Amino acid sequence: MRIDIITVLPEMLKGFVEESILARAQKKGLAEIHLHNLRDYTADKWRRVDDYPYGGAAGMLIQCQPLDACIAALKAERDYDEIIFTAPDGETFNQGIANELSLKENLIIICGHYKGIDYRIREHLVTREISIGDYVLTGGELAAAVMADSIVRVIPGVIGDVESALSDSFQDNLLEPPVYTRPAEYHPVSNPDETWGIPDILLSGHEAKIKEWEMEQALKRTQERRPDLLK
Repeated sequence: MRIDIITVLPEMLKGFVEESILARAQKKGLAEIHLHNLRDYTADKWRRVDDYPYGGAAGMLIQCQPLDACIAALKAERDYDEIIFTAPDGETFNQGIANELSLKENLIIICGHYKGIDYRIREHLVTREISIGDYVLTGGELAAAVMADSIVRVIPGVIGDVESALSDSFQDNLLEPPVYTRPAEYHPVSNPDETWGIPDILLSGHEAKIKEWEMEQALKRTQERRPDLLK
């Protein structure tokens, strides 16, 4: 799949998309992530992309022209399944949306900035508006990074252990059960008189019973922490 991210701060995202899972996905040829500096598309000789909003409201808005020009240039090269705007008033991003978008071929993500973008872009060009939570960020770059990571990591082949991705929290509307690694008994430096163990069932080698325990724990933790998911 291909993700094109439109931003006024490409350097803010450059390191993120060139490391870890996103870098691995691109090296394997499973994903492409391209950053586009919105200032490269402005008709303003000073490379300005924002202006004051009509009506006297405070703040600055990204103008129609540079966004329209950038999106038009990208659409001239390929078709896009979704043009996404990172908006605090959009639908709340979750694992189901990440799974859905991972099946698409081409996505554009627009990073808002300042007071947002001219609403005409949202009316005429944006196909989907997504929020990563009920709070406001300085710009949409962090939201775009969160979405890109969550979308790409579930593409088959990106993570070596497919089961790991499929067993993550929220994949089946349940939180992940407790997980442990070696040693089975740990003597903490912070509490030298204690021994931290793990549930005996995990050492039993009985796969069916372990799965049953994991499901019980997942249900218990979801009920305690996120009962809304069980609805």
